[in-house]
Amino acid sequence: MADMKSFDEPMPAVGIFWYDPEEHDFFGVYKKELTPKMVEEAKTDGIKVINYDKPDYNKDTKGRVAWAADHFIVFVGQWAKDIEPELTELIEKYFALPYFEFRYDEHWDLGHGWSGDL
Repeated sequence: MADMKSFDEPMPAVGIFWYDPEEHDFFGVYKKELTPKMVEEAKTDGIKVINYDKPDYNKDTKGRVAWAADHFIVFVGQWAKDIEPELTELIEKYFALPYFEFRYDEHWDLGHGWSGDL
């Protein structure tokens, strides 16, 4: 039975999220699991970044979780720097990520729309 538990573990996911600073939690999380097959197909097709393909146009505090070649990247704005430990816990919880790095970009700050570029 203990061996079967591993099948209950969620797969890591890519997606987008919004952060509520008053609740200290995410809302509006959209994600899809990242499977080994998706990673292999991306390598074969020369795709460098796998992400959730629904653009977000919300101007609240937001971020994007993507897979780039061999690691996860979490794109966020400067708003996230002061709460990085809290944000790390939430990302691990909602996206089941084993490891990732933060990338800070102005497109993810308040008042900036989605540019379409990662």
